[in-house]
Amino acid sequence: MASQAGTPGPTPERIFETLTDYQRTEALRAAIELDLFTAIGEGANTVSALAKHCKATERGIRMLSDNMGALGLLEKHGQEYSLTEESAKFLDRRSPACVAAVAGFLTLPTLMDSYRNIAGVVRSGQNAMGGQGSLEPENPIWVDFARSMGPLQMPFAEAIARTLNADAGHKWKVLDIAAGHGTFGVVLAKHNPNAEIYALDWPAVLQVAQEHARKAGVEGRYHTIPGSVFEVDLGSGYDVVLLTGFLHHFDPATIEKLLKRIHGVLAPNGRVVTLEFVPNDDRVTPPMTAGWAINMLVTTPNGDAYPFSEYDRMFRNAGFSSSELIRVPGPEALIVSKK
Repeated sequence: MASQAGTPGPTPERIFETLTDYQRTEALRAAIELDLFTAIGEGANTVSALAKHCKATERGIRMLSDNMGALGLLEKHGQEYSLTEESAKFLDRRSPACVAAVAGFLTLPTLMDSYRNIAGVVRSGQNAMGGQGSLEPENPIWVDFARSMGPLQMPFAEAIARTLNADAGHKWKVLDIAAGHGTFGVVLAKHNPNAEIYALDWPAVLQVAQEHARKAGVEGRYHTIPGSVFEVDLGSGYDVVLLTGFLHHFDPATIEKLLKRIHGVLAPNGRVVTLEFVPNDDRVTPPMTAGWAINMLVTTPNGDAYPFSEYDRMFRNAGFSSSELIRVPGPEALIVSKK
């Protein structure tokens, strides 16, 4: 007679998976580097065909492909591999929505190495990168960011365009703070032929943004303001100010100082659109959103992931009349603030 097991107790599986996540990171980076997903999309769907296409060994390709299957990024039927809907859309370089380039930034040694001694950061209160961390003036990582991260932000840029009703074509003067790859300003300019974009960032980063503006055919309406948003002349009369992935780098006092400066350059009915990781008030949900805080601990002196209640307070303290939280698909959310 078979015995019945009791109620399963806790297992160390979550702990084990977390401690070995680096293996998944490096395996996926390898698959992207070898163009494994594109090769399969083009029809090389067996070990021998993939090895030839990727210029790799059959043993290595088999193990890597099986690993991608175990992660749910490939399907395997007999001895043939195929893409999932997810990998076909986001990892096959032939797809217009491909985000494979983000591996170039997210796995930068400078960033990955900064996570090797989080205990030391917690003890000392000093970020792992030294000095001002990722906020060091003209830090070269932001050029890597600009060259790699644009495709990943495209859905959020389109969400901003919809939220602002950019297609209505109103005459806009737009300030894009920490423009990076330029995707947010470029998308607004494409939707609204009457929008003039003023992109602010470090000079080397703006060169990348300008490249993207040229490719999009909006370079004639794409202007640049090189330097720090805390120091340069911002101009005035902006109908829209974009704050995308920027405020989380700073403490509340610095954020309020910046927001007061922005309030002063807005037109009377101007709006600020903030794209941020905005966890719930408990700061542990949603998991991916709340997890952003540890990134700020490691790479900045005082950054954090702030709940909407705190952002709302900071905007009101800076003189804004109202702020609205808009949840969109993905780990980030929009906050639309009115002067």
